[in-house]
Amino acid sequence: MSRYQEICDSLKASPRTWLVTGVAGFIGSNLLEALLKLGQTVVGLDNFATGHRHNLDEVKGLVSPEQWLSFTFIEGDIRNLSDCQRACQGVDYVLHQAALGSVPRSINDPITTNDTNISGFLNMLAAARDAEVTSFTYAASSSTYGDHPALPKVEENIGNPLSPYAVTKYVNELYANVFARSYGFNTIGLRYFNVFGQRQDPNGAYAAVIPKWTAAMIEGEDVFINGDGETSRDFCFIENTIQMNILAATASEEAKNNVYNVAVGDRTTLNTLFDALKTALAKNDVTFDKGPVYRDFRTGDVRHSQAEISKAQKKLGYVPSHRIYEGIDEAMYWYVQSLTGKRVSR
Repeated sequence: MSRYQEICDSLKASPRTWLVTGVAGFIGSNLLEALLKLGQTVVGLDNFATGHRHNLDEVKGLVSPEQWLSFTFIEGDIRNLSDCQRACQGVDYVLHQAALGSVPRSINDPITTNDTNISGFLNMLAAARDAEVTSFTYAASSSTYGDHPALPKVEENIGNPLSPYAVTKYVNELYANVFARSYGFNTIGLRYFNVFGQRQDPNGAYAAVIPKWTAAMIEGEDVFINGDGETSRDFCFIENTIQMNILAATASEEAKNNVYNVAVGDRTTLNTLFDALKTALAKNDVTFDKGPVYRDFRTGDVRHSQAEISKAQKKLGYVPSHRIYEGIDEAMYWYVQSLTGKRVSR
């Protein structure tokens, strides 16, 4: 039995109370679904800046009525300390996902990104410390590696940030380390590498590449690749991210005051990703017969990214359950149904 399965069985036997910030977002709503299905009590905090009520509605339809009654939603903003304090009351484990993502968004509006990702993070950190929660796990980012050229990316070796967003996520790690030294409040940061999966929003200027391209293919629209298509990423399916959050939340004190990569330890070029999405769509009776449209590289983007995951494997017992093709096949079923309304067989 894996470490993750052992923890899930333990949580079912002895439920805890969890706070998920950004609960109406892509990752937050998937964490909510997983925790409720494990019989946990969940408090959710969101201001709907980037999250959606329909994500919560979808989770409600996927869990039992009894499980849904174990969820309490607070509409609030992490930039307000009082909202953070209210959300942390009586909580055992905090999974802090709320943030303004996107490198381009941060370049266009660094002030709001800073206010949310740094001031909001500090509010949550202080509120959780004062509430004496058992553990605090937060969403860090692979953007922290910046211009460090080495592959794969190892947690202890980072470069210079390439965007305001990257700066904010690095500052989160610095604050977390200071809280460990100054207050004995140990946390775990999870450096996400290109997480994808169901309920990831395909709309808007800052949509992630997989849902954005998938939506364009379903609609028969052009798919744009920034650069020559040989840019590569370590794409990580949402189930791996859920596993890492639960492993981190329940980790020993020795494993805390650390950051861990959340990825599969592989990399896929954008050209390969394009072909993989076309193939997965065809399996769901959607044909896309165009090639990609290439355009200029995007400011602030890293050329290649791939994670070393041995630290998470050794200290937390992490074993990725899905590689990119398995994740795309599972996610595509959801995208085709949600974007076309068609029922497709699995």
